[in-house]
Amino acid sequence: MNQKNGKNSLGLDSCFEDQENPINLFKKWFDKAKESEINDPNALALATSDKSGQPSVRMVLLKGLSDKGFVFYTNFESKKSDDLKKNKKASMCFHWKSLRRQVRILGSVEQVSDKDADEYYKSRPYKNKIGAWASSQSRVLDKRENFLKTIEEFKNKFPEGNNVPRPSYWSGWRVIPNEIEFWLDVEGRVHERLNYKNKNGKWLRELLFP
Repeated sequence: MNQKNGKNSLGLDSCFEDQENPINLFKKWFDKAKESEINDPNALALATSDKSGQPSVRMVLLKGLSDKGFVFYTNFESKKSDDLKKNKKASMCFHWKSLRRQVRILGSVEQVSDKDADEYYKSRPYKNKIGAWASSQSRVLDKRENFLKTIEEFKNKFPEGNNVPRPSYWSGWRVIPNEIEFWLDVEGRVHERLNYKNKNGKWLRELLFP
């Protein structure tokens, strides 16, 4: 690594390093965020769009990371999943205020394997598993009392301590990145931005104006 005076070879702060693979750089930034963020360093804004092009954004939690991509889990009958079934493209944005850093990810999506979904579902707390059964996510709810009643019904059906099976409609999406941008806040709004683009399986780096 070629670093001088706290900068890397591209003239950026040393926190950007000189990584050929952006996933490796993301892992290092993510580990740093785990040390400083008070709540949910794995929280991200997920943007999808429907077949008409109308975008929607919401917060989800990153629950899987590998060279293949970034994984989150959800109800596959939800609004976000409905969007992704029709338009298999998504964007993610992590913002770690404590570090004054941001990472943006653009890519296509694929469903994770049943094996991966089963393994993650088993690791969830009991109440989260019951919630997955009880919630008709994104659909209109007439009264909250009815939702709470449904939760109790599933608690009776799947008592705590017993195995709670994964609903067939609950699984994970993997965002396969084709572009990842790393952003660092700098005083005077002269922010530092390093963008990676995947060209024919090879990651290329470029600097962006703030």
